Amino acid sequence: MVDRVYLDWNATTPLRPEAKAAMVDAWDLVGNPSSVHAEGRAARRLVEEARGYVAKAIGAEPRQIVFTSGGTEANALALTSGLRGSSQPAEHLIVSAIEHASVLAGGRFSPERTSILEVTPSGVIDLDQLRTLLAQGAPALVSVMLANNETGALQPIAEAAELVHQAGGILHVDAIQALGKTPFNLKGLNADLVSLSAHKLGGPQGVGTLVIGEGVSNLAPMLRGGGQELGRRAGTENVAGIAGFGAAVQAAMAALPAEMARVETLRNRLETGLRQTQGLIVIADSVPRLPNTTLFAVPGLRAETAVIGFDLAGIAVSSGSACSSGKVAPSHVLAAMGFGPELAQAAIRLSLGWSSREADIDRCIEAWRKLAGTLVKRDHETVLERF
Repeated sequence: MVDRVYLDWNATTPLRPEAKAAMVDAWDLVGNPSSVHAEGRAARRLVEEARGYVAKAIGAEPRQIVFTSGGTEANALALTSGLRGSSQPAEHLIVSAIEHASVLAGGRFSPERTSILEVTPSGVIDLDQLRTLLAQGAPALVSVMLANNETGALQPIAEAAELVHQAGGILHVDAIQALGKTPFNLKGLNADLVSLSAHKLGGPQGVGTLVIGEGVSNLAPMLRGGGQELGRRAGTENVAGIAGFGAAVQAAMAALPAEMARVETLRNRLETGLRQTQGLIVIADSVPRLPNTTLFAVPGLRAETAVIGFDLAGIAVSSGSACSSGKVAPSHVLAAMGFGPELAQAAIRLSLGWSSREADIDRCIEAWRKLAGTLVKRDHETVLERF
């Protein structure tokens, strides 16, 4: 049986060996990390060690780290009306049109107090419109992702932060897709709140973090009960998941510069091969992107059909965000960038990671050549002929 090739790392990553080992050790512990006996202290030690690793990775203090059940909860926790920064409480939410669904949902803001920040055709936020929205009323909470999960486009966070803070607002950055793939830190972003998730960089699914900046107050917890996480998130901590998160962060950050260069070389090799198909478009290739991400489309070729074809060839790819991959609707990211349905429904995302190799890229290119030659338009519907 031919080994499968995994090129859907932006959806989730394989568990790193270091994370698995840390989790196995944690599973051998019996203590509740809130208990004061020796068993409880041993569990607490693992949680706090991991908290330190996550904090160090982005230049934060351990006390700023709030562990959550994942990125979605971290985003929802951040989007809290009444948050205070250096000015009045934020009662207006501004989110970019290309955000993850958990941000577009608005958290604890009502729809009438939420504004959408548009993006340019290149997939980066419109800073001029942000300036206009910030001038319309009371200080706002602004949420912009660092790296888009579909296009890989990096957003101008530092410029956005300057505008937001000049207007007395608060900036939340969803950095979930960026951690372990491109270097950044809390000071450089100048963000007030940052969301992270373990399973995008080799940790387990089901654990994430909200990083709370020094100047932020009035963050009301979503889950109330015990005093865990300094009263900011009730519930017994997921000790094994948190330990795996910490180990994955350590491993990812240690290899980051060299791994970025290696993966980007593979990504460029992939795109060179893909571009041999007539009419193929690589989306957002004119702006800085994550080094591991390619989103491409051929007008008239439906993405879901190509994804099935790749799967039959033993290659896992995506037609967009994994959170919406079961839906037929076009990508909201591409719609926000101004792409019509013909292209938006044709977009295929390939994303690489630490175990990706040249042989994987060459297999993908060869599979695509076969697919591109067999996908045809018939009765206004793309079908896959015998493959």
